[in-house]
Amino acid sequence: MKVHHIHYRTTGYFSKLICDYLGKDPSLSDFYENTPNIEGFKKQIELKQAEENVSEFPRDLLVAALKSQYKNLNISENTALNIEVLKDKNTYTITTGHQLNIFTGPMYFLYKIVSVINLTKQLKKEFPAQKFVPIYWMATEDHDFEEINYFNFKNKKIQWKTDDSGAVGRLNTDGFEAVFNEFSQLLNNSENADYLRNLFKNAYLKHSSLTEATRYLVNELFTDYGLVVIDGDYPELKQHFAPIVKDELLSNISFQQVSKSNDLLGEKYKIQVNPREINLFYLENGLRERIIFENDMFKINGTSRTFSKDEILEELQNFPERFSPNVIMRPLYQEAILPNLAYIGGGGEIAYWFQLKKYFEVLKIPFPILLLRNSVMMMSSKQFKKMTKLNISLDEIFIKQESLINKKVKEISEVAIDFTNQKLFLQQQFITLKELANKTDKSFEGAVFAQEKKQLNGLDKLEKRLLKAQKRKLANEIERLKLIQNELFPNQSLQERTCNFSEYYLKLGSNFIPMLFEALKPLKQQFAIIEY
Repeated sequence: MKVHHIHYRTTGYFSKLICDYLGKDPSLSDFYENTPNIEGFKKQIELKQAEENVSEFPRDLLVAALKSQYKNLNISENTALNIEVLKDKNTYTITTGHQLNIFTGPMYFLYKIVSVINLTKQLKKEFPAQKFVPIYWMATEDHDFEEINYFNFKNKKIQWKTDDSGAVGRLNTDGFEAVFNEFSQLLNNSENADYLRNLFKNAYLKHSSLTEATRYLVNELFTDYGLVVIDGDYPELKQHFAPIVKDELLSNISFQQVSKSNDLLGEKYKIQVNPREINLFYLENGLRERIIFENDMFKINGTSRTFSKDEILEELQNFPERFSPNVIMRPLYQEAILPNLAYIGGGGEIAYWFQLKKYFEVLKIPFPILLLRNSVMMMSSKQFKKMTKLNISLDEIFIKQESLINKKVKEISEVAIDFTNQKLFLQQQFITLKELANKTDKSFEGAVFAQEKKQLNGLDKLEKRLLKAQKRKLANEIERLKLIQNELFPNQSLQERTCNFSEYYLKLGSNFIPMLFEALKPLKQQFAIIEY
């Protein structure tokens, strides 16, 4: 295995906001606290210690909730120990979160978790007096079913269908037999394929809810590394968060603060999410709908249910689990119940966390370090050799296909396709004519400029025709270029956003996940190409 790296900006797949953050652009400094480096973590530990010294942190509650959630699952000694040490004031978490994608969904699901675990290992070496626990926060309360009900395997979309609705974590796993059969038929008869069959079967056919299935699946893949999986859809944890929910219902704090941040961020960057006046859902089995305040009443969107102020506060006191934070408030919920130092997420996630800094400040909750998850391209040695023979560099393989084809055709063509020199020569010839035109009337001056533009356009057309002719002549080379790029960029998208880990487990077996742990360096903050 070899690991190559390129800068995120070079790939062209990451937003200006993320690239500026990685480049430490000072215009973003007001939207985060500490930086993702060892010095930043030292400051963050001090910040969390100060918080715990002045307020009661729910460590015992957290441990009790985790033990309850894990009670029907066999876990490793490492995971059991990590749950237990969360009682210790010198223990901190590093967290990532993700939706409950079927069979992990796209490959970056795994990269997030590997990033979290590897960072805790690094921090243990840097800060031996503290303990660090890797956390995967399951987005069990999301209701975007269409985003999580499928995964791609061998260019085929394998999809789960159900008539259930509401929070995805509560969905019953009925109907997964059909998904399993479809997936199983696409697998071969190898030992690696049998492992994948059993993993899928044990996760989705032997557990009654998507939450339980996902917890089992992730535990099977990562329990030896001490990963702790948490489900925020839990009454006792919601009870601890209830005072903040009350403030949200009565004061619209998140709307006010996030709107202010959006106004500032929006001057330069695209805004990721927009707040509502109340950033909460009402949650019951089969239902997750927005809470709206209209005409002095709290209403559950899409239903006939209404509450007066006193009634909804009584509902919150008696049933805190029925109040579900949306994308704006979920990060705050996470930080309120975890002794967390950092959140590791994708570019879109990090972007909306920037919008929340002022909101955290008002509620006096420490803002975590934000770390972009590791991004990875898996590339076989055979693919790497093909790329080298075509004289394509790692930076170039990320160029959009048509632009890459044009670039390479110009490089290997026996005739020069670039007419830049001819255009410069032409423009120099027109300088004399323009000087002459200045001494005559406006109509002649206009004719000179029009003629210059016409002839330059003519050279552009000739250049494009020559390029097109050379493409026909070099069709074989172009086809090989397209083939290798299409292999590495399925549907002209990043591999990690499209492919499922099972494709690579089939090839690499039990070496696959250890390979990721060896290759990925969370604080390096560069795109990794793993040549295997």
